[in-house]
Amino acid sequence: MVFLVLDILTLFLAKTGIEGSRTMAEKLSNGDDNKIVVSIKNYYTFSIQVKIIDEIPFQFQVRNFEIYRKIKASATDAIQYYVRPTERGEYHFGKLNIYVTSPLRLISRRFMFENGHMVPTYPSYIQLRKYDLMAFSNNLFQYGVKKIRRIGHTIEFEQIKEYVQGDDIRTLNWKATAKKNSLMVNQFQDEKSQSVYMVIDKGRTMKMPFNQLSLLDYAINATLVLSNVILKKHDKAGMFTFSKKVENRVMAEKRASQMQLILDALYNVKTDFFESDYGRLYVDIKKNINHRSLILLYTNFETLDGLQRQLPYLKGIAKNHLLVVIFFQNTELNEIIHKKSETVQEVYDKVIAEKFAFEKRLIVNELKKYGIYSVLTQPENLTLDTINKYLEIKARGIL
Repeated sequence: MVFLVLDILTLFLAKTGIEGSRTMAEKLSNGDDNKIVVSIKNYYTFSIQVKIIDEIPFQFQVRNFEIYRKIKASATDAIQYYVRPTERGEYHFGKLNIYVTSPLRLISRRFMFENGHMVPTYPSYIQLRKYDLMAFSNNLFQYGVKKIRRIGHTIEFEQIKEYVQGDDIRTLNWKATAKKNSLMVNQFQDEKSQSVYMVIDKGRTMKMPFNQLSLLDYAINATLVLSNVILKKHDKAGMFTFSKKVENRVMAEKRASQMQLILDALYNVKTDFFESDYGRLYVDIKKNINHRSLILLYTNFETLDGLQRQLPYLKGIAKNHLLVVIFFQNTELNEIIHKKSETVQEVYDKVIAEKFAFEKRLIVNELKKYGIYSVLTQPENLTLDTINKYLEIKARGIL
């Protein structure tokens, strides 16, 4: 009893005891690990054991969130943990509860900090930072960006300059060479101010989840990153979504505020998962995009029959624009295909999985037949593969 009273007095006589705070970014990045830091200052003159119970948003579905730590006398400690949101929107953090136990460990004192606040979850701006210099970096290949052989010039004359080792000798300007009495070459740059639209299908085919993130959110994250690359390449970036109707439109421009407009539009994408109306999409593009543009369509086709129903509209779009259809491999089917079959049922499952995988390759060939480009990719590789396709199109000068 004496020890209990002593423990109570030791913990509760101190007015302050500890100070605690939670530090995090102003917004969370969807689909990424976001760092949260809990800082604790120990004002006691002895070491304490703490149990941290942070009231994290219900979307994370964590019911027993507890962190234990020992903090020395008069010391400060910073405890890190990570959360991975899988949907956009508002995330509400509650109170930060810290339970302090003295060396006797007979009783605990609860301290409460933070009154709770809302943090919005935006499309993956962490990926955006990762690829921020991708358009210009000399180390692109470490990210998986392919080196594309440039065919001809895509073709904007920039200036005449002195020849340096490595310049293309086919660009020698003989008239300027004669005048300057030294080798001069014509310098070209990528054609600028071409319009690129990212079109996101938000119908039911995009509801399928992979690694807890829907195909729609993979497409949204890729759109944000690719928009930044497009603007860095001095092209015009625009986007819109469609399902029963066309929404979230940002017309292709290269103004300073364009990235913020695209980010806000992507944050506000509301899903309905109805059957997507490709006829309405075709009419809208014909009406609102009057000059030839690169159109990157994020969608998903599981079967050749599903494609055939929409093919007339895709062919119509491809008549006036450079259309790239981006759709997804089913990575779970790939696991079944490469898994060794040990039972009759597993053999049946493998045959069916191979049939669906073959259908995807047929879709690629069918699109190619009508001059429509395509990207068949795994969800986790979507951002990288779409950047590669855009850079390939720029290098080949086919827009």
